[in-house]
Amino acid sequence: MTEQATLTAKRPAARRRESPARRVARAAYPLLWIGPALALIGVVVLWPVVVMFRTSFQHISPDGFILGSAGGRNFTDLFNEPDLKGVLTRTVVWVVAVVTVTMILSLGLAQLFNERFPGRRVARWALIAPWAASVMMTSLVFRWALDANNGVINVFLHDIGLLKSFNSNQADWLGRPTSAFVWMMVVAVFVSLPFSTYALLAGLQTIPQDVYEAAKVDGASRWRVYRSITLPLLRPAFVVSALINVINVFNSFPIIWEMTRGGPGYQTSTTTTFMFQLKQSYIGESAAMSVINFGLVILIVLLFLRVTRRTGEVT
Repeated sequence: MTEQATLTAKRPAARRRESPARRVARAAYPLLWIGPALALIGVVVLWPVVVMFRTSFQHISPDGFILGSAGGRNFTDLFNEPDLKGVLTRTVVWVVAVVTVTMILSLGLAQLFNERFPGRRVARWALIAPWAASVMMTSLVFRWALDANNGVINVFLHDIGLLKSFNSNQADWLGRPTSAFVWMMVVAVFVSLPFSTYALLAGLQTIPQDVYEAAKVDGASRWRVYRSITLPLLRPAFVVSALINVINVFNSFPIIWEMTRGGPGYQTSTTTTFMFQLKQSYIGESAAMSVINFGLVILIVLLFLRVTRRTGEVT
């Protein structure tokens, strides 16, 4: 018998002689690597969710003292809030408008940056600036630029004749709910463009050039190539980018809070800022709003994945 055959024959016997403690240690060895990640998820993600659900069913004073169980009263009071319907509607408009405009612009920018032109590297670096800067700082800069008295945007509009007076209601962009909400969406698109553009650009650069060469040989037009080759192969990057944008925009807080504080009243609030506004006086209601937000995020993700899966099956 050869040496290799002898070793093979001895292996099963050696495994049978392995002690139970050693088998347990060998099975638990991967936990040394994934254990810290699981612990982090448990402490940072799961435990706050448990506390959030528990708080939503408690009666808590504005000072933070627990006064007992509230049952479902926090949710009842929340649904009876007269401003809740407008906040929910505004949140849907906020998410749909910002994500749609962001993805359309990002698709065009990614296609542009995928082409060769002078200064392409500088243009790519410049696009990183809104992403690298703090969202809160960007919001503050836009708030100062939109100041009714001496904001740079109003000064520019006055200089070119589109704005007659700094003291008119026309100059108070953030004092009117409609114009304030539009400007907040502009800022949200501005800070969302870099990530989406780079995600789509990475997807474009993974498409093999041989596919395009074969399409040219077959005589396909540029639009046909883009519609039948680029867009289908870009779908995975597009789906990931859009999904992350939906979650980020839905949970966006600094832009709205720094520019308008959700005001006047609650007229520019989304569910995220509305939750924070409730916290100042009604902690239980705020926790109930947090639970609703959590459920909405899960629902958005599930619906989005279902729609994209159906789209993929059809195409």
